[in-house]
Amino acid sequence: MSNVHFKNIDDTNEYKVRNINLKPGQDKFIETVDECLKEAETFPEWHPVAIYYDDEIIGFAMYGSFGLNKDTWIDRIMIDEKHQGKGYGKVAMIKLIDIVSKEYGVNDIYLSINEENRTAYNLYKNIGFEFMNERDPNNGELLFKYTIK
Repeated sequence: MSNVHFKNIDDTNEYKVRNINLKPGQDKFIETVDECLKEAETFPEWHPVAIYYDDEIIGFAMYGSFGLNKDTWIDRIMIDEKHQGKGYGKVAMIKLIDIVSKEYGVNDIYLSINEENRTAYNLYKNIGFEFMNERDPNNGELLFKYTIK
């Protein structure tokens, strides 16, 4: 799966990225791509990217670093419904961890998930994220931390 890679969102891929579809019911776990891109326009700390497999867009992710301690987050990741279940999400997360840690020079990366999203919960635990026994005070999501050893 070394063919999974990322590209910045620009005029050549924005339309396709905005048309990523999730499986029915998954939309309650994550904001839409439109909402994410609007947030990235408002807050330049966020870095949205298209996830590719070879030359095909298969998903979307957004990451960033902010706050007093420069907490670094992989805040959003989604794989289009027709590409789910093929291992792309896991590969993309592992590659994002590497990219984000190097780009920001950090060893700790955070994310949060909706408690009902058991698929994401199991995926992140399998990769090595640890539940921090905390919830996001804004939306109640479970907070996870990955420490590069």
